Amino acid sequence: MGAGTEDAGPPAGAAGADPRPLLGEPLSLDLLNTRWIDNGVRHDLLDGLEGFGVWLAGHGLLERAGAAPAALAATLTAREALQAVVADPGDDRAREGLNAVLARGRVLRTLGPEGPVERAETDDPAWLAAWLAADDYLRLVGAAPDRIRACANDECVLHFYDVSRNGTRRWCSMSGCGNRAKASRHYARTRRREDR
Repeated sequence: MGAGTEDAGPPAGAAGADPRPLLGEPLSLDLLNTRWIDNGVRHDLLDGLEGFGVWLAGHGLLERAGAAPAALAATLTAREALQAVVADPGDDRAREGLNAVLARGRVLRTLGPEGPVERAETDDPAWLAAWLAADDYLRLVGAAPDRIRACANDECVLHFYDVSRNGTRRWCSMSGCGNRAKASRHYARTRRREDR
């Protein structure tokens, strides 16, 4: 997190609109991306039930999981566990935190009229969104753990799953952090030439 940031909730906008700068990441990383920095101000979409409802709705989970205080608390627990394990996958305590969330649910597999059916179940319905996010992280780690990335901009806290063909994506978005990095490098080159 960059120095000199102040805390704020989500920026004002249309009710129900997701104000975050990076959308469309897998559920686990999108949960991490409910915290972001914009112009030095730290935002948290999950600082209340309204933002939590926006996040759930964006993943089609609002009706199934519900934006209740207990569900928000469980999801915040999952976010902290994911943050710890993404920051240091080798840390035993980080893995224990994620495993504690995973222990709250399971996948029930049955044979339906159209074939196999999978449904997530949790010991407490409040843990559904949290468990789904933790389970999604396992899917990403199983597929390509090296493609789970933090934005290369030191002042950005966003994460993404690199789906580029060559696996070299560095920025949460080229139009945001990528362009800032390019502009910064250009400015530095120009200054070096002027100083000669």
